[in-house]
Amino acid sequence: MYEKDGQKYFVVDSHIHFWDGRPSNQANRYGEGFINCFYDYHRNLSPESEVWTLEEFWQQSEERILHDLFEVGYVDKAIFQPTYLTDFYVNGFNTTEQDGALAEKHPDRFIVNGSWDPRDGEAGLDKLEALSQRWNLRGVKLYTAEWKGDSKGWKLTDPWSYRYLEKCQELGIRNVHIHKGPTIYPLNRDAFDVADVDDVASAFPSLNFIVEHVGLPRLEDFCWIATQEPNVYGGLAVALPFIHSRPRYFAQIIGELLYWLDENRITFASDYAIWTPKWLIERFVDFQIPADMIGEYAPLTVEIKKKILGLNAAKLYDIEVPPELALSSAPVDSGEAVGSAPKVPA
Repeated sequence: MYEKDGQKYFVVDSHIHFWDGRPSNQANRYGEGFINCFYDYHRNLSPESEVWTLEEFWQQSEERILHDLFEVGYVDKAIFQPTYLTDFYVNGFNTTEQDGALAEKHPDRFIVNGSWDPRDGEAGLDKLEALSQRWNLRGVKLYTAEWKGDSKGWKLTDPWSYRYLEKCQELGIRNVHIHKGPTIYPLNRDAFDVADVDDVASAFPSLNFIVEHVGLPRLEDFCWIATQEPNVYGGLAVALPFIHSRPRYFAQIIGELLYWLDENRITFASDYAIWTPKWLIERFVDFQIPADMIGEYAPLTVEIKKKILGLNAAKLYDIEVPPELALSSAPVDSGEAVGSAPKVPA
């Protein structure tokens, strides 16, 4: 929980990792390049005081994770989002099994999500069911640019992808997180394109599609899809750190998201351990749209910030919010309402 100026914020960090990027786990030069690319994002977008050494970045201990997220990071609940990358890492980079072992030790702190890859066929469907039974999955994380043998990516619209989405419905897994954002070496940029999101969102209205990284650098494409698909959400991982390095760019991102999606379909995420939640939360609570941008973009109210920082994700995952941290029926502060997006013709 974070408190500032008499306001209390329930915080759900909806995109975190428990990875192993150490040289001993790197299967090849691609594994080394992948973690180094992550580190470049960390180093280039973080305040100087928050930059770690590469050795610190390779892997975090259980104690470090608990400290960074819950002891000093204000997080009430964190959601693990796995990224297997078994072509690059001997034991996988960040697997459901690794995340789940930690989540089982701290069930009051963590929610663990699963993952699937349509290229695994029938065997993958069986594995998804086993993961769901083992950890009572409420969500999955998909990585459409992941390499597998000779294949360098897949699309949500692939026939086998539909089989897996149907399986998610059958198992009661309703939250589908998809990496649709900046590329990471050596993955291909076009494999993260958002163009396949609207098809599956229309086909599976009972599922929630949380587009992580809000489609960057394809923000406009994402917004046009999300305005016509009410079950499409935007995850702020990667977008949030620009609040430090390029605050006007962040104002544009959050302004566009609030215009097209409204404040009920945007979720906070630190992308730990690329960044830590403490400074992101502090700066987001303090952030306001620059005065010369007001008019085109509406102000950020306390109510909007409370929804984004935790209440929206809590609703997606049925997380109980203490009454004193929930929104009252009356707005928590004044300010202009966020403008409505134009109606898109059917």
